[in-house]
Amino acid sequence: MVKRISVYIDGANFFHGLKIINKNYSDLCFDFERFVKKIVGKNELVNIYYYNAPLKEKFNKWIYWEQVKFFDRLRKIPKLKLILCKRQKRLDGDDNEYYVIKGDDIHLALDMLRDACKDKYDKVVLISGDGDFAPLVKYVKDEGKEVVNYCFDGSASRDLLKEFSRDNRFVINKKIVNKFFWRKNG
Repeated sequence: MVKRISVYIDGANFFHGLKIINKNYSDLCFDFERFVKKIVGKNELVNIYYYNAPLKEKFNKWIYWEQVKFFDRLRKIPKLKLILCKRQKRLDGDDNEYYVIKGDDIHLALDMLRDACKDKYDKVVLISGDGDFAPLVKYVKDEGKEVVNYCFDGSASRDLLKEFSRDNRFVINKKIVNKFFWRKNG
């Protein structure tokens, strides 16, 4: 039976997962379109949601513009909705600046819940290892939806993993990642 599938990608979590595999890896070179097609297979893709926040140009112009090109590539993927959130400045104990992404988790949760309640999908794929999503997964399953998780080896929260059977949990490792790096034509 063909299932209607929606995919929700926690972009910041994905970025950090890649860095755990190899510090030189970057989501800027990852082919999310091919990766999602592989996950969905012969089922019907309803939507892909990708959540992240733009970098600040003033810190690194080259990386900033590479990310702009990456977001442009994502916008061209059929059925993908790019949700850009904000980066908020914080100070550590030594008054050093750093930035955190704000709003991505709540946007992902609201979108997944809304689509579950409106019966837009039969199966949902969460690409994240963030434990904050454990209650979301439980709720969506209680709504009668199948929930599948893809997360990076060694970076997933135990609370999140407890919500999935072995059949609905998939590890993203170096072998898998290497199959889906985006390559420029020519």
